[in-house]
Amino acid sequence: MKTFAIQWLAAAAVVAAATAPAQAQELKIGYVNSERVLREAVPAKAAQTKLEAEFGKRERELADLATKLKAAADKLEKDGPTLAPSEQQRRQRELVDQDREIQRKRREFQEDLNQRRNEELAAVVERANRVIKQIFDSEKYDVILQEVVFASNKVDITDKVIKGLNTPAAPGAK
Repeated sequence: MKTFAIQWLAAAAVVAAATAPAQAQELKIGYVNSERVLREAVPAKAAQTKLEAEFGKRERELADLATKLKAAADKLEKDGPTLAPSEQQRRQRELVDQDREIQRKRREFQEDLNQRRNEELAAVVERANRVIKQIFDSEKYDVILQEVVFASNKVDITDKVIKGLNTPAAPGAK
């Protein structure tokens, strides 16, 4: 109990020391809603469009395979009573094999999509971080946060970041 009291007093002293200078000069704090940036910024939308174009065909092929499998399963269910037991078992095995193949292809598709999405989003995040750094430097912020529970609109600079991302980069800039 004594250790807890000492730790609490030490933490209170640190907070008091940190806020003493802040009382003399107010901190300038900004907040960026990263999720909104990745949803609304032009480069993020372009990355999403690029991914849809790149993976759309494979996704449609998987959907077609699943539809064909369902049709074959329905046909087996309908024809089942009139089939010989060996033919029914053979078709069931084929359906199981086809389902297993579709699941394998779906896993591969999802892994490839996730990897490419991470690559595309990493480029957008890197660019967003450069925009945030420019805002930080030019507007003389003391801190800019991205993950918070609550933030007031007066500290939210998400619109500035989105605007900065939507502005084409200057020639030679990254």
